[in-house]
Amino acid sequence: MGKTYKIAVVNGDGIGAEIVPAGVSVLDAVANKYGFKLDKQEFPFGAGYFKEHGKFMSDDALETLKEFDAIFFGAVGLPEVDDTLPARDYTFRVRTSFEQYVNYRPVKLFPGVESPLRYKTEKDIDFVVVRENNEGEFVQSGKIMHGDKPGGMAMDTSIFTRFGIERIAHYSFKLARKRNSKVTNVTKSNTLINSLAYWDRVIAEVAQEYPDVEYSKMYIDNASASFVLRPEIFDVILTTNLFGDILSDLGGAIMGSLGLGGSGNINPEKDFPSMFEPIHGSAPDIAGQNIANPIGQIWSAAIMLDHLGETEAAKEIMAGIGATTSKGNLTKDLRGTASTSEVAESVVQFINVTKLSTI
Repeated sequence: MGKTYKIAVVNGDGIGAEIVPAGVSVLDAVANKYGFKLDKQEFPFGAGYFKEHGKFMSDDALETLKEFDAIFFGAVGLPEVDDTLPARDYTFRVRTSFEQYVNYRPVKLFPGVESPLRYKTEKDIDFVVVRENNEGEFVQSGKIMHGDKPGGMAMDTSIFTRFGIERIAHYSFKLARKRNSKVTNVTKSNTLINSLAYWDRVIAEVAQEYPDVEYSKMYIDNASASFVLRPEIFDVILTTNLFGDILSDLGGAIMGSLGLGGSGNINPEKDFPSMFEPIHGSAPDIAGQNIANPIGQIWSAAIMLDHLGETEAAKEIMAGIGATTSKGNLTKDLRGTASTSEVAESVVQFINVTKLSTI
């Protein structure tokens, strides 16, 4: 056997209990084929854990998770739990504590899947949204004052630091060098004339260190329209926490379904574990029916393996997803009839029957 990787598995809530095991089955198949081992341990954290214990994770969770190489996560949230809590008490807490400052969210059209953009093909939809993950609009620095009175007020303060902007910019330009050498900074500095003007300024300074990468700036309103009208102009999109959250869901929509989108919350230096999850939520309304789309979770598995250095295994998972969708093995969200488990089994079968040299 090759290397052994310690993987924390967190199903979370809702459809997490179905799509995470589907993703794990793919991980097990590719690990067996490529000769590395995944030492997995499951944790029950999430809104369900909150209902039982009054908190989203155990008191020692962060210390425990820190010892793992990666976290393979489903989704968090239940209708009966205050929806302001899951991000604050689980997702943001993990992302911040482990300095997962890169939110890597690729967007591509898979073979056999029709995009809602009827004139666009696979060659037109293939880019990555790089979302700054630790600062910006989601730092939750704010307060509600006298909320029940006529003069009540509320505020949230966005925080942007030179350190935070520089590191996400360097990551984006280095990523672009591996792709098509193009970075688009999506901003709104014409109205947020302090925070995002500073964001633009620092990114422009970093851009000068990468003369081989084409750099441009685009306002968020124009970028949103361009996702629909001309997605082919994008390669690496560099943007803030809030804008990246919105744009990556729009990216999922133009792929055909949010169920297709995978992502990684990445600490590039590997000082801490990174966390890999689909871009969608827990979808409790369809939980337990075996109809949820597992491709976003399986794609997240590929992103995780690529981060860990198992690049060929990651490529094979992606090839398996493409082979599955091209055969019409699609779930209900893509107007298909395949179940969650059937889609995962199709990817596993591809991995098991193909030869190493074919990928």
